Amino acid sequence: MPLQNRVTPTGDIIATPHRGLFTGNRGIIHDPATKTLLKKRWSSPAWIVCLCEFRGWRRPVMARRSWTELFFLDEATAFAAGHRPCFFCRRDDARRFRSAWEVGNGASDVSAKAMDAVLHRERLDRGKKRLHAMPVPVAELPDGAMVQQGEESFLVMRGRALLWSLAGYAHVKREPESPMLLTPPSTLRALGAGYQPLTHPTAFG
Repeated sequence: MPLQNRVTPTGDIIATPHRGLFTGNRGIIHDPATKTLLKKRWSSPAWIVCLCEFRGWRRPVMARRSWTELFFLDEATAFAAGHRPCFFCRRDDARRFRSAWEVGNGASDVSAKAMDAVLHRERLDRGKKRLHAMPVPVAELPDGAMVQQGEESFLVMRGRALLWSLAGYAHVKREPESPMLLTPPSTLRALGAGYQPLTHPTAFG
């Protein structure tokens, strides 16, 4: 039986046998005795996205009272949910993200803690996922941004919206007409400043 540890673009954590390209965490939010989630969905404002393989280390999932292993289809999904690259296992990516974040947001010498504070305000609204007004039409959003229309999430790639699913992305005949922005605005500006998130292969056809 799959554990409840897969994160959707809206930040929900569900159980599914599908695997993802990245892992990550929001602190300790599980009971190791039962390998089930607690009622809370985060215990730290540092929501990070990590490599699934690093230095050959292996972690039994949800087996100890350490950070709760979460999984994402890809980096774009993790960003939409409100996560950022880890400065430990993804140091180069995290530095590139911070540089783009600074350029996009008109800041300098930003710490991880400062980025987390901004992201925490942007990703949550009274404990639930915060949706944002669209700053530009879908076709003008940077690659890797994600939007929400009703119950469906979409990845923007090359000016087109692709329907998100647990298995990957699919082209749609009709693009969302009045979506809301899922990706936190500060992360969106980092994408606009040149950071390219790693996306699932299905995003490229």
